[in-house]
This record gives sequence, structure tokens and C-alpha cells, in this order.
Amino acid sequence: MLKENLKTAIKASVNAGIEIMKVYQGEFEVEYKNDASPLTIADKNANDVINSYLLKTNIPIISEENAQINYEERKGWNKCWIVDPLDGTKEFVKRNGEFTVNIALIENGKPLLGVIYVPASKEIYYADVLQKEAYYLQLSSTKITIDAIEKKSKKILSKKVKEGEVKVVGSRSHMNKETMDFVENLKKGHNRVEIVSKGSSLKFCLVAEGKADVYPRFAPTMEWDTAAGQAICNALGIDVISSETNQSLQYNKENLLNPWFLVSSNAG
Repeated sequence: MLKENLKTAIKASVNAGIEIMKVYQGEFEVEYKNDASPLTIADKNANDVINSYLLKTNIPIISEENAQINYEERKGWNKCWIVDPLDGTKEFVKRNGEFTVNIALIENGKPLLGVIYVPASKEIYYADVLQKEAYYLQLSSTKITIDAIEKKSKKILSKKVKEGEVKVVGSRSHMNKETMDFVENLKKGHNRVEIVSKGSSLKFCLVAEGKADVYPRFAPTMEWDTAAGQAICNALGIDVISSETNQSLQYNKENLLNPWFLVSSNAG
């Protein structure tokens, strides 16, 4: 049986996805934040839907689109939701389908549950870290019930890396010199190194599914970009390691900006 909080996060993500697709299938304007990242009405509409579900849990929420709460208040939270209502707005604007809804439940800085929903393809990934279980389902309809999702979902089984080969997943919009240097260094120890490009938190999903072996992120991300993906990877025994601490990424930090990190299914 899925935990109630995970059921709530799944419902919230699918219904946020419905609102996102209403905008995606029409014409929309693009605003730009102070950091030059894009914002559309889809981000705002999805955030409203997610808040309507998560507020009922009485667990505080950190969302990219909510007003940010002072750390003096946040540091007393042992649990919180971390949400990106539309991860990959650049991909949304390009209309390539590689954008997601990310919802994670955090306890004492670590992901407990995570949901990644892909509105354009109606694919859903979700995980319970303590149960060490992650699941995938291609939805036939957004009207599907939670019971049906639970019944039809298939366990994600992490796969072993092929000897001498390594697939590196890189950002569709954020490849840089540091990442390319990392790839070149990998080539010294492997017969074949292949780069797989993907947008949004789907990069975590590729590693979780064994479709990629390593995801180096040597560029800025925020906690809401990574929390749900880390939950799915952690449930499968795949860690997300900070380049600063050499430990797992932590959440609800004073600074919500992540350090650079590496997701690896032991590609080495």
C-alpha cells in the first residue's frame, strides 16, 4: 500500500500536469526572473494546484514559485515538501516535452518520498526511500485513479553497468566545459563513452532506470530541481553526492542552492 503522503503527491503532480498541458497546447507568454530563467503562467497554475493538495497535509512547503521562507523559521522543520511545479521551463518553451513536475517529502534533510511526472508523455516515476522501492507507469489517461496507478505500476529495477562502456547523461540546456572535461577523463578508463542529453529531472530517471550510468552536474541547481530525483535514485541504492562534502545532497539548507554533484550507478 502506498503511504498517504505519496498518494497525495501523485495526485498533486498529475493534476498539476493537466494545468501545464492546457497552457502548453496553446499560446503563452514568457517572463524572465532576475536570474534570467524563464517563467510562464503554467508554472504559476501548476503551483496553485500542488499547494491545494499539499497544504492539507499540514507539512510546510518549499516551492520554487512560493515566497521563500526565512531560514530562522525553516530550520525548525523536521519535515517539509520540496516542489518544482514545472522543472525544465526552458524545455517547455522549446516545446520538446522534456519538462516535469517534481514533488519530494524531506525529513531531517533527506528525501523520504519522491514523484516525477512528465505531463507531455503522461509518464510517472515515484519512490518510497525507506521501503527501497521505486516505480514507473505510463498513464493511459490523467483520469486514472490512485488505486489503478498502484496496481499497474512496475518496479524500477536498477541495472548493472556494462563492462568497458559508460553512458553519461547531460543537461539539454546546461552542458559546460567542466562537464565535457569530466567526460574526457572518463574516456581514459572506458572503451566507449556515450553522452545522452535530457532536460529537467528526467536525467535522474535515466540513471535510475539504467539507461545512463552517471549524471555529473557541474552547474547551478536549486533544491527543488533535485529532491524528487534524488528520492527515486536513493530508493534504488543510487546516491547523489555533493562535490563539496562528498556526502549525499542535503535539503532545507540555509542556502537552497545546491553544490555541484554526481549521480552514479558506480560507473566510476
